[in-house]
Amino acid sequence: MSESIILAIESSCDETSASVIINGKIQSNIVTTQLIHERFGGVVPELASRAHQQHIVPVVESAINKAKIQKNDIKAVAFTRGPGLLGSLLVGTSFAKSFALALGVPLIEVHHMHAHVLAHFIDEPKPDFPFICLTVSGGHTQLVLVKSDSQMEIIGETKDDAVGEAFDKGAKMLGLPYPGGPLIDKYAALGEQEKYTFPVSDMVGLNYSFSGIKTALLYFLQEKVKENNNFIDENLNDICASFQATLIKMLLQKLKKAAKQYKIKDVALAGGVSANKGLRKSLQEMAEKERWNVYLPDFQYCTDNAAMIAMAAHFKFTKNEFVDQGVSALPRMAF
Repeated sequence: MSESIILAIESSCDETSASVIINGKIQSNIVTTQLIHERFGGVVPELASRAHQQHIVPVVESAINKAKIQKNDIKAVAFTRGPGLLGSLLVGTSFAKSFALALGVPLIEVHHMHAHVLAHFIDEPKPDFPFICLTVSGGHTQLVLVKSDSQMEIIGETKDDAVGEAFDKGAKMLGLPYPGGPLIDKYAALGEQEKYTFPVSDMVGLNYSFSGIKTALLYFLQEKVKENNNFIDENLNDICASFQATLIKMLLQKLKKAAKQYKIKDVALAGGVSANKGLRKSLQEMAEKERWNVYLPDFQYCTDNAAMIAMAAHFKFTKNEFVDQGVSALPRMAF
């Protein structure tokens, strides 16, 4: 049987990434992050799509070179079809279609959130089906029941803001630069988790809500700063620790409930916020108490990257699940 060599492209938001996978093994994973958005405090869609246009050719060339293959060795081209920013997705989709057409090879569409889940199959140990995956990012917070590489069901999700957005907006209130989530994690490690109390939202069932805690943080800071202009600077570590601990508590309460409800002992963490060290530590501690098998992706596969797109594409390639040249980007692609 000939080798399955797939080039994968990820461009859903502000990372331009390309990866090569050969027979299910990642050979390269090149990611270029767009720093231009820092000055605006968030991703600017128009600037993101322009940056993708600048980065995509060198990123793809770098991925191919690092994998030590030639363009003509590629057997299929995979790409993120959605969900994501329309302009960003269009750059990746158009490039993938053109590249595949030039090589005369098939196209593989990949759902961005499915790929985050399937990132757990890049390295050992790999989870057994079925398992529950808590997928946490700037745009999504989902509890996913993963029955197979192609059968996934959302059993719980946020009804307003994603937890990653709560982290970043909380950081903005504290005067931290974008992206602020990793900075909250950094300062939280130096603070006291129980110094301040924030409300824990308890939605019905397995769903989440993070808008309330953002509002609570805003009012808390306004009140404290009135009393002391330097309150944030003097208590930054403790504020971050208390805020982060509350968000983590909300995430893990529902995960615990889902694991009991579905009688599942294999749990996984995915998405950009899965790189949060506080969340990883708390999940490991809960896993010991609950006797779960926990699966955490390598840090490089947590944030948006093409290796996870490549892994998802590998599963599709083995089943000949291809799309034609009429395919287009879907910014609101259904799960």
